[in-house]
Amino acid sequence: MNEENTTPVNTGPAGSANGGAVPVRTVGRDVQTAEPILDGELVDDGPTTTRQQRTRWRRFVSWWQRSPRVPVSLKTRAQAVQAGKDLVVAVLRSPWRYTLAVLRGLVTAVRIWRRWVTVRDYREAAEESEKLADKFTEIRELTLFRWKVTGAVLVAVLVAGLVGELLDGDRPLWIAGAVASVALAILGRRKDGSPGRKPALAGPRTLTWTMDPQVLVDAFRDAKLIGKDESLRLVERATRVGDGWAITVDLPATRKAADVVKNREALASALAVDEIQLIVERVRGNGGHAGRVAMWVADEDPYGSPPLRTPLLGAARWDAWRPVPFGRDARDRRIDLPLVWTSLLIGAIPRQGKTFAARLPAAGLILDPHTRLYVADFKAGKDWVAAKQVAHRFMSGDEPEHVLALKDWLVELVGEVQGRYRRMQELDDTICPESKITPEISRDRTLNMPITAIFVDEVQTPLESREPVAVEGKKLTAGEYIGELLTWLAKKGPAAGIVLVLATQRPDSKTIPPGLRAVLGSRFALRVMDWRDSNIVLGEQMNTRGFDSSRLLPSHKGVGILRPDGETQAGADVLAMTVRTYYMPNEDWQAICQQGRAAREAENTLTGHAAGQDNHLALDHAAVAKAIGTGTASSAPEPAAPPVELPEPLASVVDYLGDDLDGWEFVPTAELVAALEVDATAFGRQMGELGCRSERNRVPTEDGRTRQIRGYFTADLRAAIERCRDGTIQDAEVVDEDT
Repeated sequence: MNEENTTPVNTGPAGSANGGAVPVRTVGRDVQTAEPILDGELVDDGPTTTRQQRTRWRRFVSWWQRSPRVPVSLKTRAQAVQAGKDLVVAVLRSPWRYTLAVLRGLVTAVRIWRRWVTVRDYREAAEESEKLADKFTEIRELTLFRWKVTGAVLVAVLVAGLVGELLDGDRPLWIAGAVASVALAILGRRKDGSPGRKPALAGPRTLTWTMDPQVLVDAFRDAKLIGKDESLRLVERATRVGDGWAITVDLPATRKAADVVKNREALASALAVDEIQLIVERVRGNGGHAGRVAMWVADEDPYGSPPLRTPLLGAARWDAWRPVPFGRDARDRRIDLPLVWTSLLIGAIPRQGKTFAARLPAAGLILDPHTRLYVADFKAGKDWVAAKQVAHRFMSGDEPEHVLALKDWLVELVGEVQGRYRRMQELDDTICPESKITPEISRDRTLNMPITAIFVDEVQTPLESREPVAVEGKKLTAGEYIGELLTWLAKKGPAAGIVLVLATQRPDSKTIPPGLRAVLGSRFALRVMDWRDSNIVLGEQMNTRGFDSSRLLPSHKGVGILRPDGETQAGADVLAMTVRTYYMPNEDWQAICQQGRAAREAENTLTGHAAGQDNHLALDHAAVAKAIGTGTASSAPEPAAPPVELPEPLASVVDYLGDDLDGWEFVPTAELVAALEVDATAFGRQMGELGCRSERNRVPTEDGRTRQIRGYFTADLRAAIERCRDGTIQDAEVVDEDT
């Protein structure tokens, strides 16, 4: 049984240690005297000294990082570690390198002696002056004299060695041998321009230039990227990054990094590696300039290993506002693709992984239960069938009714975009600060503005459809109308949360209208047939910047050139990059679609086709036609304008170009003169009178290079056509006659 004891504890009136006794109850414990409680304040005797020390240390660190006198290898831990590794390797290789230098020095010394003893310089001078016969006696006498000198020197050296051995044993011989080997090593050091000293490399130079930067300088010279008398400035020494070596250099003055990127193939040839192993990028931003180049050389083909499966396979959900895992670049960095506020065009020839690439962004949106999907598969296969269980709208087929159904979808989306902008005007600035959708708006069911994506596989099928449609009294083909609808959505839809993903196996100017291609933000080009098709997907003259998907190997399935519209792991300033997409077979695709349906059922966000609600679309064709500028609200067709006869030779030029007038930006003068069979001088004068002046422009050739030629920009030709229709050119001619 515990006893209750009352023990006094000394405290002051205010709880200090100097006061009286207050009884405190304790149960079943021994009484212990507590230590006095002391109140105090920590006083720093030297705050000024500490601050001064920290200030000095920060100044020293700043000076150490910026001073040009401090070696680069000592400024960062990574560089110091790499410098230590290089030092260890150099020490281990030094005996072998010293031996080779001695051998090269011996060969060089023999060559120099032979040239001297045979009086080579005197003989060559006599041959050039055509007086060899007159000087033959003198040359022979001088040759015999130098042979005698050689013999005398050998005898003297032999006698000196014998005398030294007799006087002091083997020590003089060892000393003489060491001195001779050092002299031969110095003579045999690698130095360009001297016989027997220029390194002859066999096989790839990848490892060699990491140890000897002079080899990299030689490669730039061989590729004609710098002159013979120019050199490179090492910004960051070669370091190990992934499965390759990275280095950053500064080019000589007036040399541009863009030229190095454009001639990447020549540099790869100089380094004896495949161009797929070489990545050359211009360093942008505060740490770069127009002449700074970052290089990375892989040890082997970075795309030779089996592809990796998408990391989305193990994700229960995904946020559509996060970039979707798309693939990995040559350095094995994960590349995520932004989708919101942009659109995506995927182009390739058949069986290169186009559909697999299109399903990757779809997988990220499927795993977000707050998104809405429109899926149109004009391949009519089974690649997209699993998306039926999550798609708001779904169809698969290539018949005319499917094309017309897509047309109705697009009309519905145009009306949806217009409605969203009207609703955004009524929202408070705290909810919608700009005329753009936000994550909060997209997830608010009362606002009904979720992220909406439309996927069109084999988009060339609806764009090439000749099915007639009537749009507010105006006759169009279904392909033309769908092209106008897609262009409008690509322009105004992203800010309202509409994402377009178009995939085609025929990327040519006739299939995808130039106006549509110009407003698609992100591009991904897998292997195509030639550089023209690559430029149609990636953008004009991208092949002259070093990005040509027609050069990709056929064995590299799923490898393409990505031109993102947004920041990726490669940096915000990277123009384009080669990416190998993640692998997503049908079983993984089906599992992701099932996971997406389960998430939608849990959030109660199943709509449309997935929920069995394929209701009739409520379409306002008049409002949509007025919005995109195709027709007018009046049902009566406008009277057609009378045709205008174009003056020559503009009419012949338009007939010759045909559809290419909208597909090309520049037409060479030589091509027009040869096709029209006209005199070049007269043709140029007549075109100048019509307001079309020939200008010089750089045009890519079939071998990937560029050459400067004269020609006409198609924009000037179209402007001249408009002036003819408006009567401006005729009025100008009258003024000239009056003058």
